[in-house]
Amino acid sequence: MSRSAENSLPAPVTPDDLDFALQLAVAVLREAPPSAWDGKAGSLEWDCWETVEHLSDDLFAYAAQLGPKTPPLDGDVPFVWLSRRPGGPANVIHADRTAGPSGLLQVLEASGALLVAMARATPPRVRAHHVFGVSDAEGFAAMGIVETLVHTHDLAQGLGLAWSPPADLYSRVLGRLFPNAPAATDPWPTLLWATGRAELDGHPRLTTWRWDGTPRT
Repeated sequence: MSRSAENSLPAPVTPDDLDFALQLAVAVLREAPPSAWDGKAGSLEWDCWETVEHLSDDLFAYAAQLGPKTPPLDGDVPFVWLSRRPGGPANVIHADRTAGPSGLLQVLEASGALLVAMARATPPRVRAHHVFGVSDAEGFAAMGIVETLVHTHDLAQGLGLAWSPPADLYSRVLGRLFPNAPAATDPWPTLLWATGRAELDGHPRLTTWRWDGTPRT
């Protein structure tokens, strides 16, 4: 049974949820030793520094999609995304390495704050493009939470940190973005499975995945 069948009107995802997820992530990442940031982030091909830049870039890009008076419905706002090395993430957002890990996390906080603000300010009727489907402000906030939770998972693996986000956060973003995910399994492993990061009982690890950002109302 799908999560949408289990509850046709799941609790909404809010900008406050995104703000809370970001606060938790930054607090955990501040515990990382300065020497650890060049190591790989979990199963990703990027190092931990690049992964925070990528997460910051995702949050910035989601905010930017909601920013124009008439948001685009058929493509991204045309920033120039550039990679600093072959195989590295292509970003608009790059942190000044001379600022160290504390500066990197300021970039993450600032990028996240932009999305929180846009999710709060954007009327529910507004729609904007995402490659996984045209979405609304709640959808972009949920996308920001998924990016934050799963990339902090990647980073915690690479940095040797413990990461245990609260169940209420990942349960609601599963309902919002992955309505057809297994409903009888624990939500956190299910979210990691749905984003290609883990196996799940009875379900092999995904090699491709996507969420459904379609507005629910």
